[in-house]
Amino acid sequence: MRRTSTRLADGRELIYFDDSEPYVSGAATRRLDDPRPLPDRYAPVPGPDGTPLPVTAPELRLDPLTGEWIPMAAHRMNRTFLPPADANPLAPAKPGAAYQDGEIPDTDYDVVVFENRFPSLMAVPGLDDATEDVDGEPLWRRRPAAGRCEVICFSSDPTASLASVTPRRMRTIVEAWVDRTRALSALPGIEQVFCFENRGKEIGVTLHHPHGQIYAFPYVTPRTRAILTQAQEHADATGRLLGRDVLDAELRHGTRVVLESEHWVAYVPFAARWPVEVHLAPRRDVPDLPALTDAERADLAVTYLALLRRLDQFFVDGDGAAIPLPYIAGWHQAPVREGRAVSRLHLQLFSVLRAPGKLKYLAGVESGMGAWISDTTPERIARRLQELA
Repeated sequence: MRRTSTRLADGRELIYFDDSEPYVSGAATRRLDDPRPLPDRYAPVPGPDGTPLPVTAPELRLDPLTGEWIPMAAHRMNRTFLPPADANPLAPAKPGAAYQDGEIPDTDYDVVVFENRFPSLMAVPGLDDATEDVDGEPLWRRRPAAGRCEVICFSSDPTASLASVTPRRMRTIVEAWVDRTRALSALPGIEQVFCFENRGKEIGVTLHHPHGQIYAFPYVTPRTRAILTQAQEHADATGRLLGRDVLDAELRHGTRVVLESEHWVAYVPFAARWPVEVHLAPRRDVPDLPALTDAERADLAVTYLALLRRLDQFFVDGDGAAIPLPYIAGWHQAPVREGRAVSRLHLQLFSVLRAPGKLKYLAGVESGMGAWISDTTPERIARRLQELA
């Protein structure tokens, strides 16, 4: 794989990850210039009276009732939403055409990562990162949402999906996740890196091009905080790693194990809450993606694709045709600094589709109280995935 970094017209970073010739050998280079007339992303913007005003950055507000940070990113209200095929900003540039307002300058690519044009988290140079009281109220706390949001495109083919790429391309994607986790973790103030994919209109995807996202958070997210609390309590009580004991228990009983390889195990968790939910974990105890060995990464590229292709067979329509599964898949990695000794890497993949044409909507107790009610059982989910083997 070859990694080539450049800058877009407004200053955002873009990185090509190539696994095909003549690019991987360096015999040729992807297009690096961006001719769009975009202003610098940090440049002052004209106010109502024409006076230049500093760029408005997203901010974090602390919920005094839960202690959770909530990003406020009002500029995202006008982000791209389900554009027509000829205006897909993630597609490669059209050969010989006048440059469209797309994000990738070249007419083709293997895998590409770039900073999101409409980020929920953004560090603005020179902006003080201190937490402050609002209007003198000590309960109202805010600070800049000084993180980073990136987009990762899995293929230049708008009609493809992650499940349809080759193992070689999947390996390149794995290496891109590793590269970005390592680089973003080194940025000042970053506490957690989350690589994830949303797929399907049922999930709320606003661009159908095969892509995922990578968030670098300036705080530890609520779910990770809850997992760390459980893991630390388990370590204090037993001296063992919670993620290790969970995986060993699933392997011991085998009821919910749906896929195994030399280095990876996929299983439906004991307390799965979604209509379809699978966890994918390495056999070896590792905290994050960069800690994986070369052999584990190569195995992951094959195993992940096998899991995705099986999940795309989970539901069938009235004619027996497979229904591509809408899903969210995210890598739960150790935070940059906190709780690394008790953290263990795993992927969580889940779907809101509970039956063909039927979605799981969060009811009042789920949305309002976080009190989950499952519409199925983990064993039933596992049996279906085992049948598809």
